[in-house]
Amino acid sequence: MTATIVTDVVVVGGGPAGSAAAIALARAGRAVVLVDKAVFPRDKCCGDGLTTLALRELEAIGFDPGEVTDWFDVDGATLRSPSGREVRVPLEGPGRYAAVAPRLQFDDALVRLARATGVDVRDGAGFEGLTPYDDHVVVATGQQAIAARYVVAADGMWSPVRKSLGLNMPGYLGEWHGFRQYGRHVTGAAVDELHVWFEPDLLPGYAWSFPLPGGRVNIGFGVLRDGQRKIQEMKALWGDLLQRPHIVDALGPQFELEDRHTAWPIPARIDDAVLAHGRVLFTGDAAMATDVMTGEGIGQALLTGRLAAEAIIGAGAQQPEVAATTYERTVDHHLLADHRMSRALGSVLASAWGARGAIRVVAASGAWGRRNFARWMFEDEPRAIALTPSRWHRQFLRRPGAGL
Repeated sequence: MTATIVTDVVVVGGGPAGSAAAIALARAGRAVVLVDKAVFPRDKCCGDGLTTLALRELEAIGFDPGEVTDWFDVDGATLRSPSGREVRVPLEGPGRYAAVAPRLQFDDALVRLARATGVDVRDGAGFEGLTPYDDHVVVATGQQAIAARYVVAADGMWSPVRKSLGLNMPGYLGEWHGFRQYGRHVTGAAVDELHVWFEPDLLPGYAWSFPLPGGRVNIGFGVLRDGQRKIQEMKALWGDLLQRPHIVDALGPQFELEDRHTAWPIPARIDDAVLAHGRVLFTGDAAMATDVMTGEGIGQALLTGRLAAEAIIGAGAQQPEVAATTYERTVDHHLLADHRMSRALGSVLASAWGARGAIRVVAASGAWGRRNFARWMFEDEPRAIALTPSRWHRQFLRRPGAGL
């Protein structure tokens, strides 16, 4: 191993959380080294959907959607209840409220933005260990030892950083399990519209089709782990789903799958996660920050990455306890009430009668109700904003979308 590098912050993981943290830190004048075992561009199993929360966080760091070749803006979603009732909810207005961006391109664009901001990006350098000292930490990779005041752990569900500190939760497999595959030759309604199907045999869970340019889609399904479903059963279900008449109709008769499907566990337990330990702050999936109602996590990853950076910037090099306390408090402020609200709402959608009733209410709510339901569902406003007065503002559900 060559001589030790000295920097202000090491970010472990180059996904949305890590890139957002690195960009914010570098723009504040901190020296940042970002390491990732993968070499970018690299794929990541994901639905590829970007909510309004994610888009606003991207706007804050100056992200350019033009850097993503297959970026696709979404102006509406069609929801189908277990009974077959369908309702379209619009995502229209000034600005962007939802988009789809393949993670292969999206994460690479974020890493390129980090490099352009001054971050020392070292992809192909996997995390191998961490040694804490009173006033710094040393991170070992396969290529280098790096001494820093702080570590931002953005290294995913299985977080090697968390494991190295003895903070793993034995037997934990996440709250959600997702399956995803790409498809082409879409000629039905799914060619330019987002679809969500609450299939009776997927509850608690749903199937989706998210549009991409050129008649392609990201299609898949996610289910909440209930201790009973077997992964093998879910794999067998995949082929059956794609033969269902309403899904065939949405995709069109020429639709065909590309390559193979992939699967991944999704953590959604922010209320029980270790967010900070000494000079280490955990973000994104390493902080179990996914929305427990939908399994969506890019917006939460970008948000927690930014909050970690702001906590470090505010505390300074010699006050790790201040950084940790600040970060835990701001994450709780932004996400804890919403997590609890999402969990309560998710319990309603977990049953066929609950999903049917919710879609029936949305269908009967008129244009105003459908529009604002869509904006709420896509995180234009925090899930539990009505219960958290500290987050109230005058433009509630009236703000324009992200100005990317």
